[in-house]
This record gives sequence, structure tokens and C-alpha cells, in this order.
Amino acid sequence: MPMTMTQKILAAHAGVETVSPGDLIRVKLDMVLGNDITSPVAINEFEKAGFTEVFDKTRISMVMDHFVPNKDIKAAQQAKQCRCFAGCHGIVNYFDAGDMGIEHALLPEKGLVGPGDVVIGADSHTCTYGALGAFSTGVGSTDMAAGMATGEAWFKVPSAIRFNLTGTLPAGCSGKDVILTIIGKIGVDGALYQSMEFGGEGMHTLSMDDRLCMANMAIEAGAKNGIFEVDEKTLAYCKEHGFANPRVYTADADAEYTEVITINLSEIVPTVACPHLPENTKPAAELSAVKIDQCVIGSCTNGRISDMETAAKIFAGRHVAPGVRCIIIPATQAIYKECAKRGWIEIFIDAGCVVSTPTCGPCLGGYMGILAEDEVAVATTNRNFVGRMGHVTSKVYLSSPETAAVSAIKGYIADPREDTA
Repeated sequence: MPMTMTQKILAAHAGVETVSPGDLIRVKLDMVLGNDITSPVAINEFEKAGFTEVFDKTRISMVMDHFVPNKDIKAAQQAKQCRCFAGCHGIVNYFDAGDMGIEHALLPEKGLVGPGDVVIGADSHTCTYGALGAFSTGVGSTDMAAGMATGEAWFKVPSAIRFNLTGTLPAGCSGKDVILTIIGKIGVDGALYQSMEFGGEGMHTLSMDDRLCMANMAIEAGAKNGIFEVDEKTLAYCKEHGFANPRVYTADADAEYTEVITINLSEIVPTVACPHLPENTKPAAELSAVKIDQCVIGSCTNGRISDMETAAKIFAGRHVAPGVRCIIIPATQAIYKECAKRGWIEIFIDAGCVVSTPTCGPCLGGYMGILAEDEVAVATTNRNFVGRMGHVTSKVYLSSPETAAVSAIKGYIADPREDTA
């Protein structure tokens, strides 16, 4: 029977000819991921179950990124437990302070995930790797424990929504504006336990960073995963980053979708998700009355090199508005180093920004930028739930790096297309 991209990948990893939506299957895993918050729980379950060996020392990744460098004693204990487990089991892909990055930026950069892979991670934004043509999805820490021990996981095969992308993005817009527009259109449960599959001629005009950003936020529409068709840009990215074994799967021409949605990229405008859901979207141009206290540019959604370049171009020779705190977080050490090499760190500092080592930090209200009572932030992160970045009365507006940087300079949420300085 005809299958979507996701269904073909799952069938291949289950060792069967075909699968259908709703089938329960057991699949072999190419990568199992955890971080400093979720891995300790998985380690406890792994040991409680009596497992003594991991299935493959090269196919488990542990990335210390949420509270690293450690913010308090509890964070230090969690990282220590992960460090000891990785050392005991010889886990090759263990990344700690000084050698780490935000996990969903780091794994693609290191060439650890790629086309045709099945990846699970004890973090909901594991769906990021669908940008590379992988089936990747977030799981609980118990599933991570089982995956570390057996190299397998159970899935219910998802149905799919096809997003047919046409046109080209206008100036001042990026992949973040596209995915916020889509979530605003279908809602936070609009793709519930479905695969969001992206293709069409317009897809080829998007950069890999745009695609990584969009796949990252598939979970914010309730999706099981987001996945992009593999093209020359995908394969060039994999080659550049040392991913050695791309397996390209394409949807059958007569594959069945629950819905086909056409998105004309040429019609996208700078878009912001207002509190307290990613679906609560409005054009940035309609939000100039919203004064901000803080701006965060970074995260697993928008901390990549193109995001840093965008911010540097906007901040060059200018200064953050009085009363606004602006935090810049390159997503990996390599990106941080490149920012320094290109002179962007100096630009950020001269503009009055704080530049942080790679960390998830403020995105989840962890540290490096907690909001106080009634404070307002614009952030390139992926969630804006009540209390997400601090006090329960604080507010978070999600935006692209373009919108965030211009807003930091203006002191209010601003449309980057109207920035004439």
C-alpha cells in the first residue's frame, strides 16, 4: 500500500514491507538521546530494571545543556550522575560544559543524525531532526531507558498532514515566521499524533537552519514528528557535517494524508506568538504597543549561525533600548567560536547585550534570564506557556531573530520590515 515518508522509515526499521496508520510496531533505533534533566530519570529506570549494558556505545547521546554550567547543587548532582553513567558504559557521545551545546543544534552539527534515521530523545523537541529527513520524536525517560538497553522502541504508526510549500520568503522573514504562521492556522493540537510532512517547490528555497527551526516546533502543533523531503541542500549539509550514511525515503505519489495544506511563503509576514500559547499568533506590525523588559535570542529553535548573523547585522552600531535586557545564546561551542571569529561577540557587547555560553537556560525558566512579576519578554524560543520563563504573571512573546533583535533596539515589539535605521 502507498506510504508517507515517515511510514516508509518506520516500516524499514521494523523490518516489514508496509505499515498503516494505527499499527503498533517495534522498530530499531539509530540514536537515543537524553539531557541533564531527563537522563538521570532514565538512568534510574535502566538500573532499576537490572540492565547492565547499553545496546551500542556509539548510538546513545547525552548532552548536558539545560542547567550547564551547573546553576545549583541539584543541577550539579544530575550532571554528575550522567557523567558517571557515561564513563561506566563508555558512551562515546557524551557532551559536558566546554564541549557541549544545546542538544538539538549539537547533534546535527556533529553529524550524529541524518536522513532515514529513527531517533528518540527524552526531550520533546527531538522532532528537530526531521529537517534532515529523519523520523525523530520525543519520548519519556522510561522509553529512553528501554532504548538505551535494547536499541528498540514501540510506536503507533502516525497518519500525516502534507504541507505543500510554494513561493519564496520575503525579506525580514525566516522559517520561524513560517512555523508560527502554520501553528496559528491549525492550532496547538492541529496535528495531534500526526506527522507534519513538508515538501513542494518552496521548500527548496528554505535554508537548512530554517528547516531545523520549523521541524523543531512541530511538537507545538501536537505532532508526533515533523519531516522534510531530502534534497540537495540536505545532502550537502550531511556531507559538510560528516554524516556518512544518508538513507533517502520519499513519499509515494499516492500516499494518503488526512489533509493537504498549501503555504505560500511569499505571503508570510513577521509573526509573533502572543501569551500564552504558540497558536496565539499575530503579525508583529500589530504589536507595537507591547513594551518589553527582556529579549532572548538563542535556544534549540533559533540559536544557529544564521540566527547569530541576523542579530549581529541588526545590532551593529546600535544599542539595546534603555530598560531592556538582551541575552544572546549561541547554540553550540562551534557557533560561539565562529561568532567570536567574525567579530559578532564584540558587536553584541557593544550593543549592550549579554552573551552566554551555550545553554537552554532561560527558555524553560531555568537560569540566565528569569522573568520577574509582570515582566515581558520577546524570545526566539519555542514555548510561551504560563510561567514558562519565570513568574506566573510574566509574559513571553515568541518571534524570529529578526523581530526579536529589532524589538530589543526599539523597546517594544517591532516589525523588522519597518526598521529603517
